[in-house]
Amino acid sequence: MATYKKRGHKPKNKAEEVEQIEDKSTTAEVFNTLDEGASKTEEWVAANQKYILGAVGVIAIVVLGYLGFQKFIQEPKEQEASNEMFKAQQYFDSAVNGNSTVSDSLYTLALNGGEGKYGFLEIIENYGSTNAANLANYYAGFSYLNMKKYQEAINFLDDFKSDDEMLAPLALGGIGDAFSQLDQVEEALGYYEKALKIKTNDFTTPKFLLKAAVTAISLNKSEIAITYLERIKEEFPKSVEANQVDVHLGQAQAMK
Repeated sequence: MATYKKRGHKPKNKAEEVEQIEDKSTTAEVFNTLDEGASKTEEWVAANQKYILGAVGVIAIVVLGYLGFQKFIQEPKEQEASNEMFKAQQYFDSAVNGNSTVSDSLYTLALNGGEGKYGFLEIIENYGSTNAANLANYYAGFSYLNMKKYQEAINFLDDFKSDDEMLAPLALGGIGDAFSQLDQVEEALGYYEKALKIKTNDFTTPKFLLKAAVTAISLNKSEIAITYLERIKEEFPKSVEANQVDVHLGQAQAMK
């Protein structure tokens, strides 16, 4: 059992006296080592003070510069870009919901602008670093898709970056649709699969499960099609796509 030596304890014999001297010596060595380390650190700091202060100053300038950029440049630019894009979005919505005979002209206005306001293409060109410009890539991509300009649709939708629950899978699915129209069916299947995997929800997931299944059937990939169709039945039985599952499932099973 360890014993505690009281302060001022006198050694009872020669061995204990030697032990006490060694303890004091060890303690002294520890403090001497700490003092030496502290001294070296102080010497290094003193010798390199100019560089240390310079580095701290650079960091401070970078941080303040970034904050200033966000506050006085980026935020006003974001607001301006959003204001400019409002009219283009109106044209786009009118094209989607309106008469198909005039939709192409409305998509053209959405892309190129009208009534003194920028279109999506000018938003992308002039406000490239903003969220509005990123969103303009999405709208431009679907404008071109609906105008049957499929390669342009692919280019702009591919430039759109988002983790939004709905927009992210819709953009990938739009690329799939464009590849499908270009008769690049393998590429279409790949993008439908990306679209159904990136986010799971009751709208986009069954939508792209069905598109992936139908595309897989066209490629004679019956097992893939069956997997996706059965997933719709099991996970999304109330979806619109569920009503079409049995017909396609019969096709896929007949191919086996």
